[in-house]
Amino acid sequence: MPGPLNAASAKARLHGLGEIACLDLREHGLYGEGHPFLAVPCPFSRLEFDVGALVPRAGAPVLLVDDGDGIAALAAERLAALGYRDVSWIEGGAPAWAAAGFTLFKGVNLPSKTLGELLEEAWHVPRISVDTLAAWQAEGRDIRLVDGRPAGEYAKMTLPGAVCAPNGELGHRAEDLLPDPHTTVVVHCAGRTRSIVGAASLALAGVPNPVVALENGTQGWALSGRALDYGREAATLVIPGPKALAASRSRADALMKRAAVAHIDLNTLRRLAADPDRTLHVLDVRGAEEFATGSIAGACHAPAVQLVQATDHWIGTRRSRVVLLDDTGLRATVAAVFLAALGYEVAVLRDVDVAARSGFERADPVVAPDLARLRQMSAAQAVKQAAAGDPLLDLRGSLAFRAGHLPGARWSIRPRLPALAPGARIALVGDFGVAALAADTLFARGARDIRLVGGTAEAWRAAGLRLASTPDDPPDATAIDHLFFFHDRHDGNLDAARRYLAWEQGLTRQLDRAERAEYRIGPSPFGV
Repeated sequence: MPGPLNAASAKARLHGLGEIACLDLREHGLYGEGHPFLAVPCPFSRLEFDVGALVPRAGAPVLLVDDGDGIAALAAERLAALGYRDVSWIEGGAPAWAAAGFTLFKGVNLPSKTLGELLEEAWHVPRISVDTLAAWQAEGRDIRLVDGRPAGEYAKMTLPGAVCAPNGELGHRAEDLLPDPHTTVVVHCAGRTRSIVGAASLALAGVPNPVVALENGTQGWALSGRALDYGREAATLVIPGPKALAASRSRADALMKRAAVAHIDLNTLRRLAADPDRTLHVLDVRGAEEFATGSIAGACHAPAVQLVQATDHWIGTRRSRVVLLDDTGLRATVAAVFLAALGYEVAVLRDVDVAARSGFERADPVVAPDLARLRQMSAAQAVKQAAAGDPLLDLRGSLAFRAGHLPGARWSIRPRLPALAPGARIALVGDFGVAALAADTLFARGARDIRLVGGTAEAWRAAGLRLASTPDDPPDATAIDHLFFFHDRHDGNLDAARRYLAWEQGLTRQLDRAERAEYRIGPSPFGV
């Protein structure tokens, strides 16, 4: 049923029984200020690049969300050129959704974050306050304080005494990292979700240690008046030895049986990929270094720690099939339990290190985008043209533009490209791919002469060009690519941190009956 749908019809289709990919075309800032609960971010500025991974089957039903500005109809044409055959959109976009009485949710990664809150409630995940943690540390209690986030986030800020062990990796390496089964493991993150998921992951893995989640993470610690550690480099994760790998495989076997997670082989993967009526996402959940040594051709890298936290970054099709690749299978099986709770049909293929360089063919693939071919010009020439009145459009992020841009440039983004005279000599600044997509839009409007400015801000400065900085241009209201929603909560704004945590704890109360019914939470691993 391609074409426009009213909000009520779109809502019914979104919560139906079959697959559907609800893609929000608005840029990151607009999306984060309010979107339908199950809408996946796929900004129009990057649409043709990102959609193939999010929706890898051309026949999958696609439902588009815009701002009521006509972008959805344009996007539908672009998707048709990529081979998509069933594309509809909400007539009137997000404003019409809200006018129909449906909630627009603030923030990002809503299904995953809400899952954390639902798990804490349903599984009674043990937790402690920051005051309790501080008391335990002061009395010298035998604890292992673990930061369950990736190394980059750990380096930004963490708790004193914490070690970096991203969720999914600690259980896999438990034999080496947790030699004493009596040591209490305290898992923290920056807020709530990954603390809850990390503690639950260890319980699912069957690690014998007592485990608790730290309530409110680094933000809670800062709100209590205690100092965080900044700039700490994460130690390289220990490479599991034979004993640890055997234990990881044994734990995976046990969890597969307890949670009824399917274990498949390469031939089954190929059979699933050959099904033209079902969407298949194939994701390798191992670490980046492991993935770099080789994986199954066609698989995407989705480290377990982030896949559960930000599922909509990799999976755009609701109720689709997902195959998770791993070595021993433990990281994949733990992640599979959470993805199944989110409503996906999940299976695990392990020994991917052995099967690396094998591949599979999709039955209904998406066509790669045909990008505009742009000639390059120098930054100096672009500045000269701009001084003569020709348009110089900077397509980089709005905050990068504020920090420094070529004289005469104005910030722009694909969904809000200005109307330009057909004969104008247009210069574009930015990443080639994003610029090529913007150029396609401009060519479709009649532009004939578009060139890409070579170099970066650093290179321009090194060449002696003086860049302009404009801290308030574009203004916040225009900088639709940047989400200002509690954006400084990790930079000392304690009021923002306090309000963010209250928002996160209130997520489940915003769900309507249909949104709540999307979750399929299994038995608690904590024995309650």
